[in-house]
Formats: sequence, C-alpha cells, structure tokens
Amino acid sequence: MTWWQGVLITLAGLWAGTINTVVGSGTLVTFPVLVALGYPPVTATTSNAVGLISGTIAGAYGYRHELHGQRDRLIRYATASMLGAVGGAMLLLLLPHGAFEVVVPALIGIAVVLVVAQPLLVKRIRPRTGGPHSAPLLYVLIFLIGVYGGYFTAAQGVLLIGVMGLLLADSLQRLNAFKNALAAVVNLVAGAIYAVIAPINWPVVAVLAVSSTFGALVGAKIGRKLPPTALRVVIAVIGVAALGRFLTE
Repeated sequence: MTWWQGVLITLAGLWAGTINTVVGSGTLVTFPVLVALGYPPVTATTSNAVGLISGTIAGAYGYRHELHGQRDRLIRYATASMLGAVGGAMLLLLLPHGAFEVVVPALIGIAVVLVVAQPLLVKRIRPRTGGPHSAPLLYVLIFLIGVYGGYFTAAQGVLLIGVMGLLLADSLQRLNAFKNALAAVVNLVAGAIYAVIAPINWPVVAVLAVSSTFGALVGAKIGRKLPPTALRVVIAVIGVAALGRFLTE
C-alpha cells in the first residue's frame, strides 16, 4: 500500500463510518475504492468487513442511550442476525461474488419505499401483526438480512430500517440504534469467520478500522440530532443513491 492509497482508504473509511451510523451503505464507498486500487473482489469484501467492525461497534455505542431497557429484544434480534451472518459468510466463500448482486437493487428499492411510506403503511399493517415484538416474520427477515450482510454488507442498514420500521412500534431513532447494533453483530461474526478462512489484507483492515471508528463517532452525533422526518429523508436519499450505483455498474 502506497501513501496515497492509504489516504484514499482513510477518506473512504471516514465516510463509511459516518454514513453507516446515520443510515448505512458505507460499503458502497469503501468496496469500490478497494477494487479500484487493485484488490481482488473477495479480498476487498473480507478486508472491508473486518476493517469496518470497530466502526460499527463505535456507532452502536454512540446510540446506546436509545437502547436503554431494550436488552432482551436486542439479544433476540442479535441472535437472528448472528445466525444469518454465519450463513452469509460461508456463502461468500462458496458462491460467485455476483450471485447476490442480481437481487440487491430490488432489495434496496423495496427498503427505500418502506422507509418513505412507513407512516402510512404502519396504520394498515402494524395492527394486523399482533405483538410487534414477537412477530415471527420480523425474526425471519432479520435473519435473511443477516445472510445478505454476511455475504455483501452494502445497504444492510437500509434494509433493516425498512423492515423494522414496518413491524415495530418504535421511534425511528431507536430503530436506527437497533440497526447499528445488528450491523455490528453481522460484521463481527462474518469478520471473525473471514479472519480464519478467507484472504484478508491486514494493512487495509488497520486503516479502515481507525478511520471508520472516528467516522462512526461523528455519525452518531449527527444522527441522534436529526428529527424523524429529516432522518427519513436522509435514509431515502442514501438508499436511492445506493440503488443508482448498483444499476449503473
């Protein structure tokens, strides 16, 4: 890694850490940068996932106040994410890297629609879901997003906000806190697997770890101050930008 490559990766890590905490989709910055610098796709994916672990943990810590009293729920959701991440990490090593990318644009598009239309949809759907904290559908969806996140982390935050906003009677800030915690679980589990059995560029990991952690702390300060409507707009804009990137690649 040359000095200018280190600078580019540092800037990408700063932005990824910030935007991951506020919304998600930071991988859409770091992954293309690593590939453009010549790192193989699988190595870029694994190094990115491991490098962003500290950033996602820092983001979850920054939102810890929104999760006060939610320990039991968080453990249940995190278990579903953890199991999904294990499956996704194994799929990365077994399937072609482009296998999930076929459906990624559709998933992101659906998630953006769910986030934008959440205030209207919940009035019709949420009353029919019974106990929103124990709906089996929620755990299935969190598990599937964990699979996706363990395979290719981009925009898993947007997906989580979309499905949780539809099925849970919580504020958008609390949902964002859950999202940060679950993303941290997915990255940590998948990263641990990658570290043992997959190719990783450790200098890249080190640069991303430091820069994304700093960015995450900044992102937590920004995100927690945004009112629900503004946060919803930011999520939608980032989601549309992510969708556009996938469709044009």
